[in-house]
Amino acid sequence: MKFRNNNEVAQATKKHVAETYGRYPIALVRGEGTEVWDRSGNRYLDFVAGLAVNNLGHCHPAVVKAIRLQAGQLIHVSNLYHIEPQSLLAEELTRKCFADKFFFCNSGTEANEAAIKLARKYFYDRGEKRREIITLSQSFHGRTMASLSATAQKKFQKGFAPLLPGFKYVEFNNLRALKKAMSTKTCAVLIEPVQGEGGVNIADKAYMKAVKQLCRKTGALLIFDEVQTAFGRTGTLFAYEHFGVKPDIITLAKALGGGFPIGAMGATSKVMQSFVPGTHAATFGGNPLACAAALASLKVVSQKRTLNHVKSMGNYFIKKLNALAKKYPVIVNVRGMGLMVAAELSGPGAKIVDDCMKQGFLINCIQGNTLRFIPPLTVTQKQINQVIGALDHSFERYGS
Repeated sequence: MKFRNNNEVAQATKKHVAETYGRYPIALVRGEGTEVWDRSGNRYLDFVAGLAVNNLGHCHPAVVKAIRLQAGQLIHVSNLYHIEPQSLLAEELTRKCFADKFFFCNSGTEANEAAIKLARKYFYDRGEKRREIITLSQSFHGRTMASLSATAQKKFQKGFAPLLPGFKYVEFNNLRALKKAMSTKTCAVLIEPVQGEGGVNIADKAYMKAVKQLCRKTGALLIFDEVQTAFGRTGTLFAYEHFGVKPDIITLAKALGGGFPIGAMGATSKVMQSFVPGTHAATFGGNPLACAAALASLKVVSQKRTLNHVKSMGNYFIKKLNALAKKYPVIVNVRGMGLMVAAELSGPGAKIVDDCMKQGFLINCIQGNTLRFIPPLTVTQKQINQVIGALDHSFERYGS
C-alpha cells in the first residue's frame, strides 16, 4: 500500500486533486454496514452515508454480489444497443413508481438537467412558448449550469454568471408567492418534497396538494426532485407518497445504485414522448454494471420491513434529539422525515461536527448551523444512542 496513514493520503490529494471540496483530515478506505475505517486504522459510525447514497450501508452483500457477477459478464456497452439490466431496472421502477418510462444518466444534476430539457421540449412540441421554470428558496438541484440556475441559493451561483435564463425563485411553502409567480410562460414547478442541502425543510402536505392543483389549473408540469429523498430515506420508497401527490416528472440518483453512480429521470408516457432519438443522451447512462447494482439495491430497500425500520428509527432519533434540545438551548429546532433528520442550532455547527469525528462519529453540517443526520437505513437503536451520547459530550464542551 502506497499510503501509510491519513496524512499521506491528504498530502497527495492536496497536491494532485482539484480543491473543490473542503475535506476533513481523514481518508476512508473500508466500510461495512454503518461502520467505516480510515487509512490510519480509526473506526467511525457513519451518519453521512456518502451524502445519502449508501442507504443500505457500506458494501451490502446483495449489491456487492450483483456488481461482481455483472462485472464478469459485461461492464459497459453503448445505448445504441438494448441493455438487458437497464430494461429490467426500468421495468422494476415503473412497477413501484407513478412514472411510465425512465431515462438513465449518472448523477442527480444530470437527472435534473434531463427534467428541465424534457419540460421545455414538451411545450415546444405543442407550439406553446412556455420556458419558465419556478423553483423554491433554499433548493438545491445540482451544480451543472441548468441545475445550478434552478438552485435558489446565491452562494452556489456566485462567480458563475451569466446563469441560464428562464428560472424564477419563490419562497418555500408559500402558496401565495407561487400563485403570483406563475403565468402563461410557466412550463414547470420544480420542488424537493424535503429539501436536503437546504436544511431538511419539509414541504407542507396541504401546500403540495395545492401546488399540484395549481399546476393542473395552469397547465404547467410538476417536477419532484427526489435525488436525496427516494429509496426509503423518508420511510416510504419515494417521498411523494407521504404527500398523496404524484408529479409529472421525477428525478432520482444518490441511493439508486446502492453506492454505485447512477441517476434517472422518470415521467408519464404523455410527457416522456417528447424525448425522441437525438434529443437527449448519456454515454454511460444506464450501463449494465450500474443497473445491476441498482436492481439489487432496489430489491432490498423496497421491502416493507426495511421501510418500517426507517420509520421506527427516524421517530426514535427525533425523540432523542428533542430530549437533547431540552438540555441544550443551542438546539433551536429538530425536524425530519424518516432517517433524514436535522438539528438546527442557534450558532455554527462546525465544532460539533469536528468533535464528533474525534469521538468516532461522522455527521454533517449544512447552511452553517444545521446538523444533518442521514445514516444508512440499516442503522440500529444502539448506534443512534451512541451518536446521541457523542453529541451530548460535544454540546457540553462547545454548545451549551
